[in-house]
Amino acid sequence: MQPIHIILLIIGYFSVLILISFLTGKNESNDTFFKANKQSPWYVVAFGMIGASLSGVTFISVPGWIEGSQFAYMQMVLGYIIGYAIIGLVLLPLYYRLNLTSIYTYLKDRFGNYSYKTGASFFLLSRIIGSSFRLFLVANVLQLILFDSYGIPFWVTVVITILLIWLYTFRGGIKTIVWTDTLQTLFMLIAVGVCIYTISDALKIDNLFSYISENKLSKTFFFEDIKAGNYFWKQFFTGAFIAVVMTGLDQDMMQKNLTCKTLKDAQKNMFWFTIVLVIVNFFFLSLGVLLTDYATANQINAHKDELFPTIAMLGDLGLGVSLFFLLGLIAAAYSSADSALTSLTTSFSIDILEIDQNKSVKKQVQIRKQVHILFSFILVATILIFKYFITDESVISKIFQFAGYTYGPLLGLYAFGLFTKLNVKDKAVPFIAILAPIVTIAVSFYSKKWFNFDFGFFILIINGLLTFLGLLLFSKKN
Repeated sequence: MQPIHIILLIIGYFSVLILISFLTGKNESNDTFFKANKQSPWYVVAFGMIGASLSGVTFISVPGWIEGSQFAYMQMVLGYIIGYAIIGLVLLPLYYRLNLTSIYTYLKDRFGNYSYKTGASFFLLSRIIGSSFRLFLVANVLQLILFDSYGIPFWVTVVITILLIWLYTFRGGIKTIVWTDTLQTLFMLIAVGVCIYTISDALKIDNLFSYISENKLSKTFFFEDIKAGNYFWKQFFTGAFIAVVMTGLDQDMMQKNLTCKTLKDAQKNMFWFTIVLVIVNFFFLSLGVLLTDYATANQINAHKDELFPTIAMLGDLGLGVSLFFLLGLIAAAYSSADSALTSLTTSFSIDILEIDQNKSVKKQVQIRKQVHILFSFILVATILIFKYFITDESVISKIFQFAGYTYGPLLGLYAFGLFTKLNVKDKAVPFIAILAPIVTIAVSFYSKKWFNFDFGFFILIINGLLTFLGLLLFSKKN
């Protein structure tokens, strides 16, 4: 693939996104930016959420997991179904009944201002680190395959990356993203479909489903070793809780749902989103089987995260596969990153600055625009810190994993608020929320060291439980 092909692809891709932004962002009001005037069609939201759920990291990593863990990830995906049912039947009715813009406003009404700020702050921290990490990986790929050949430094690549996101989100916000995410999801799924078809053809596979079902790499259920991280019940229940916290308690994901006209529409969106997401994950894992077998058959030495990019960019499968891989990667990365920037702007504006308390509508819009620019700079700075100050990628990966621990306190807070009638000492909540992840890390480390017991992703539930117990310890009757 020549650099000119990549440049033309990027120019064409973002031209379309900016055109959508122009068409949807004519009204620059905060109601449009934060809620899309509650006019989003539920089916558009449902389809677009697929791309937001599957980031660039997922696009590369899920197929690469097959060699080491087979279809074990599907155990967690099946757990998602339970989690999304809880979101549709418990959380969405709550959010619509309270008419929330930021979902963390619930914590203020239920517990108090300290709890409210704590929940919002944990989300902001998680999203800044998580989104920066995902964009860091994609920017590295673009740097390697394109910008290095022109002598363009990495920091310029990062600035261009964030600037492009800012350009198509600064006016319409979530209203624009509902539609751009739909387009980006379509690009991503087309990319996966093209890659599956081409590799199947190269391997001379007549019946794809028979090939996958009979393949030794397609083992899905693991009941053999309760101590293992891939033990079925660990992954299944963790999948349910991950869906609840990383979708239902995440401003980024819920902000799209709250743009639907009615609660019924939002619930329909969640129902169909669940079905499609399960199917899409199955095809990602199937692609992983094909990539692994193709690499073995052609003596390609690539594993894990290197597997998909190496095979796609080698050129042996044709220019189309290379272009569609790059298109899918960019679409997956940006559909996650653009909504992250918007949700960060929303949460900081509403939860931290409380701009909705300002009587001047013009001033509210002005502050929101300033916050949007601020978080664009913060994302740039965080990515550059990853590149130039934390050069060890394993350390960056650990930071990314730690950001995941910050969802545990949100799980504990919402569970305590929804399933008990107790109140808490509001000022104690920040300390409980900080202590719970630290204790969780210690529990995870020593359980492996002393008992050879791997909690795996189940550690999220431990984190939430410790937060819940801490809140119970400092609880008081209403």
